[in-house]
Amino acid sequence: MAQPTRGDVHVNKPLTNISIAFMQAASNFVSDTVFPNIPVPNVSDRYYTYDRGYFNRDEMQERAPGTESAGSGYAVDNTPTYYCKVYAFHHDVPDQVRSNADSPVQPDRDATNLVSQKALIKREKLWVARYFQPALWTFDVDGVVGVPGAGQVLQWNDASSTPIEDIAAAMDLMLEETGFLPNKLIVGRQVWTALKNHPDIIDRVKYGQTPGGTAKISLQALADLFEVQQIVVMNAIENTAKEGAANNHAFIGGKKALLVYAAPSPGLQVPTAGYTFSWSGFLGAGAMGGRIKKFRMEELESDRVEIQMAFDQKLVSADLGYFFDTIVA
Repeated sequence: MAQPTRGDVHVNKPLTNISIAFMQAASNFVSDTVFPNIPVPNVSDRYYTYDRGYFNRDEMQERAPGTESAGSGYAVDNTPTYYCKVYAFHHDVPDQVRSNADSPVQPDRDATNLVSQKALIKREKLWVARYFQPALWTFDVDGVVGVPGAGQVLQWNDASSTPIEDIAAAMDLMLEETGFLPNKLIVGRQVWTALKNHPDIIDRVKYGQTPGGTAKISLQALADLFEVQQIVVMNAIENTAKEGAANNHAFIGGKKALLVYAAPSPGLQVPTAGYTFSWSGFLGAGAMGGRIKKFRMEELESDRVEIQMAFDQKLVSADLGYFFDTIVA
């Protein structure tokens, strides 16, 4: 055996130019991209809602000489409220761990990334609970296998289904009931996969492609086909297993879709399906109601990195949403 050996001339040590961490990109999460954010100075307050029925009724009449004009009023509801709950999570960095860490491990940076990821997941899950569930919106259908009945459509992963017609019918219904066309479609990842592989959609889009090229179904191409401004895909995942158990990852959005009218920007007398009220008046909070703090825990000989958020994801108008539950198998 040749001397010295490889083990004699080299001792394994951590590489300083790479490390592996599966942190999801912020772009995977949709909770802050669908509805406008409203920075608010107080933890709770009220807002006004106008009854659209008064504004959409034909009450103008012919006026005879020397008589009063026809007139009416309108109703305003000042009972709707928001309440920004406070959510928080921390990670402690012990002095001994920091002092003993090899490069490229940076415990303070890693702590910030960890708490930030937890915040994104919590906000996304709350968004799903507030908006992406059945029985929340005025218009609600179920995706089914086989022949659809009342309040049902054929699941979109079935080649015989009609997603283009289903979306068009939903848009017509919302416009007729509210006077507003939906402008955003939010879909779970599996729904997006089914749509971009649906033969009807491929057939429609391929004629807009370069001759001889591949029919690429982009988000914008599908948005143009459905006549909405934006399609948002829920790509975020969550590990639902407890610590110590085998990982069990799943998409947070699930196999659902939501068609909504979301105001491009908030304002007075502006309708929208939802708003996020963020408590920016909370000490140190930003416009989204969040802040990250680092402070000393001397009794633990550690520094604590803590993230905190205060917000309320509010369903403002149920009539401006059309929900498709279990829309793919």
